[in-house]
Amino acid sequence: MPQEEVICSGLVERIGLNDAEVHYKSTSNTIDEVLDIPNHKIGLEKVVTLLLDEKVGVIKSTSEIEAVGHRVVHGGSTFSKTTIVNKEVKNKIKELFSLAPQHNPANYEGIVVAEAMFPNAKQIAVFDTAFHQTIPVEAYKYAIPNKFLTEENIRLYGFHGTSHKYVSEKAIDYLGLDKSKIITIHLGNGCSMTAIKNGKSIDHTLGFGPVTGLIMGSRSGDIDHAIIFHLVNNLGYSLDEVNTMLQKESGMFGLTGFSDLRDIEAEAEKGNKECQLALEMNAYRIKKYIGSYATIMNGLDAIIFTAGIGENSITIRRLVCTNMDYLGIELDEAKNDIRAKKITEIQKESAKTKILIIPTNEEVEIAKQSFELIN
Repeated sequence: MPQEEVICSGLVERIGLNDAEVHYKSTSNTIDEVLDIPNHKIGLEKVVTLLLDEKVGVIKSTSEIEAVGHRVVHGGSTFSKTTIVNKEVKNKIKELFSLAPQHNPANYEGIVVAEAMFPNAKQIAVFDTAFHQTIPVEAYKYAIPNKFLTEENIRLYGFHGTSHKYVSEKAIDYLGLDKSKIITIHLGNGCSMTAIKNGKSIDHTLGFGPVTGLIMGSRSGDIDHAIIFHLVNNLGYSLDEVNTMLQKESGMFGLTGFSDLRDIEAEAEKGNKECQLALEMNAYRIKKYIGSYATIMNGLDAIIFTAGIGENSITIRRLVCTNMDYLGIELDEAKNDIRAKKITEIQKESAKTKILIIPTNEEVEIAKQSFELIN
């Protein structure tokens, strides 16, 4: 930094499974391993081991690292900008575990492990909720008694802000628009969409916690809250059991028994009806929000697919963009047949609305914000 030169990169995926994958790439080495990675702590320790490795590593000592940037999903009402981590910040992140139970605990663990591994470095938290601080009150306020906003800060916060910010800025620059109406569609194990008008987030599918909106890997997305009362009052479930169900046992996993979309798509191609229906439901929910956000912006210049599924799933993009020509969305099937590594247009030449694939780069965005904070 600040030239944003990538010295090495990597990914630990399928954490919690005995066939987890570790990918590591430096300027001269590439490593791909299948290992048992039971939790995030073990995964992070493997990352540090690779960074320090005599043959493939890129640092000789952890003292070379001046800052470690951490994605933290929920900043609540306390954090609206990137922050240097201290004891008070860590305690607040812990207090927010209940609002992002699949993420904040792992984010916190990442900070603790990094403090031990890089004792001389500043730990910096970049909050997913920060980008959405521009959402207007009519969009972030819930129609419940006013005191819950004024006294308890219960409101829509929004998530995946680092990704939505990065790809929307790339799109605005690419399209050369002074004024823009863009919908960013972040599709991974967690999924969200943002209506972005003139570079500012004005609405978002995730809310007080990261469970609402789109159908996700194991999270339900939008659900009638009457179902929760029915499960508790009539079917005998505890609130903890319902919370676990909606967070970890629902979404695509609940519909199919598979948590990885690649497995679901493979099964759907084999004729698995549950997987085929789950893909249709997934796309249907995305289409509903595209229509909603085009309405509140009174127009649409582009939709953006990003993150692991958005960048790589030819099937999801096709299902989402089918029968959407009323909004100027017309997919070119041949152009869509790609797993994009750079900004790519996949609409028909005659289409009024751009369909872009933009690979997200939350790492660069986090590095930029971390570097700016300490310099």
